Amino acid sequence: MSLISSDRIRAVVGLGLTGLSTARFLSSKGLDFFVVDSRENPPGLDEVRKICPAERVYTGSLDVLATLGVTELFVSPGIALSTPVLQQLADNGVVMRGDIDLFHDYANAPVIAITGSNAKSTVTTLVNELLLALGKRSVAGGNLAPPALDLIAEAVDYYVLELSSFQLETTHGLEADVACLLNVSEDHMDRYDNLYSYQRAKQRIYRGCKAAVCNKQDILTAPLLAQNTPVRAFTKGVPDLKEFGLLKDSDGTWLCRGVERLFNAKEIKLKGEHNYANVLAALSILDVLGLDVSDHRVKTVLSGFSGLAHRCETLREIAGVTYINDSKGTNVGATLAALEGLGDKQQKNIHLIAGGLSKGADFTPLVPALEKFVSHLYVFGKDAVRILDIVPSQTAHSQHPDLESILALVKRNAKQGDVVLFSPSCASFDMYKSFEHRGEHFRELVDQL
Repeated sequence: MSLISSDRIRAVVGLGLTGLSTARFLSSKGLDFFVVDSRENPPGLDEVRKICPAERVYTGSLDVLATLGVTELFVSPGIALSTPVLQQLADNGVVMRGDIDLFHDYANAPVIAITGSNAKSTVTTLVNELLLALGKRSVAGGNLAPPALDLIAEAVDYYVLELSSFQLETTHGLEADVACLLNVSEDHMDRYDNLYSYQRAKQRIYRGCKAAVCNKQDILTAPLLAQNTPVRAFTKGVPDLKEFGLLKDSDGTWLCRGVERLFNAKEIKLKGEHNYANVLAALSILDVLGLDVSDHRVKTVLSGFSGLAHRCETLREIAGVTYINDSKGTNVGATLAALEGLGDKQQKNIHLIAGGLSKGADFTPLVPALEKFVSHLYVFGKDAVRILDIVPSQTAHSQHPDLESILALVKRNAKQGDVVLFSPSCASFDMYKSFEHRGEHFRELVDQL
């Protein structure tokens, strides 16, 4: 543990959950800081004014940072380091940090750090539940609320942190006890120049880690580490000796460590191969920590863990049609994983609902899955036309003004055995406050059917 020097001139840049958490933490350590936000009335402003003198709080523009003589900034994840005033300050030697970098200074227990384009919230939550079931004092947070700094005061055996690429950009040395990169697919292309720069941000999770977990089927997750660093790999394919993967026989699909059959997929509440991969990732993390993945308490958790709201969440079955809410599917990789995990290889059984704000994404990777699994594609939202541009000619499709009109048509089209998958591949902010707000609206509409 290293303490922060008190002779620095620091500022918290951007409020919201993370910025407010950082401000509260710095205040609890008796440190002076400015708070600067580009918005006139950002969330958390009233609370921050209670802990920070009024003359040290600036709203309406970030440009004031250039006049404050700052030497260290704690930049919230929502603010790009490419913002001109931040670039100017960085060029002049001002240190750019984030809440996770600050967390590292004070963390007093082993850290399990998890990132990926998709499924990081599910795996973070599952790992935490498994640790608790095994009798460990464990807390989860980070990009998945609560913010990491809010966890510091607790006496724990493990911190389990979900980290975004934005948080990792300002994390210089987390040195996680286990670092896991689940998958990398195009996301946030409105903030990154290309897939490589996005992947590079994700790979920062491995810096200084004591052990790593990666996805054997995704080369972009492969860590570059010292040869003596323990690494576990998981795969939806057949695993090698120390890997976690899937084996199929007359009894169904087995989750395995090497040739050792650990659990039959029938015993696990999460369904679909994409979800089995999430379970395998969680088991890999436990295994590299030296914990017993065959413990009966692990099986108990897996038999009851149904995933998180808005993440491939089964809502209802109506007249033999299953309705699934994957509103958290805000990028192409998430939707692709859902299609491949839930699709029937014998027939096109999925009615896919997609659309919203594309964030500059390329939708062409969806084409093979649309051809293979999708009976009808329904699109809506600001960038619906960009999705229509890549739809194969043989895939039935239609464009709609809203979810209400989509579900009215879905009800007529879907037949027994079909799956209605709401996995937008896009952000929600064109029509909704958040992916949660969007998912709740979908749930309400399904409840009304």
